[in-house]
Amino acid sequence: MTASFRLLTLLFITCSTMAAHAQEDGRKAIAYVQAPEMSSGQCAAKDTASAIDCAMKQCIDGGGTEEDCQVNATCYPGNWSVDIFMMADGGPHWHQFSCGWQTKELAIKAADLACSTAAENGLVECSTVQLIDEDGKVTEPPFN
Repeated sequence: MTASFRLLTLLFITCSTMAAHAQEDGRKAIAYVQAPEMSSGQCAAKDTASAIDCAMKQCIDGGGTEEDCQVNATCYPGNWSVDIFMMADGGPHWHQFSCGWQTKELAIKAADLACSTAAENGLVECSTVQLIDEDGKVTEPPFN
């Protein structure tokens, strides 16, 4: 029992320290939640749990169900994120979200790479629809 108590205490201290550090240095987490063909949500917040909660609320408020709204991606620190729209032959579509890129340019390159094999993967459309900075500011194309 003593070893378990020490482990729990260490885990609690570590999590508390990480949360305090996150708040002190001003960095933010980002989360993207998606209910395919229904709704989505994305939020930047002080920590990962807060970002997920916010994005989940947006997804549900947008018409997704609690069961269908699933975490698609989350990063801490959020850095630069990219939202890529993909549509398969036959109509199903979704968004692929990639976060944690150090620069805007790297996020754009990640999106370009994700779309580079679109035709071979049965996609009829693949395009970058938005870039998001760590504060949650959205930029739509063109990204110059």
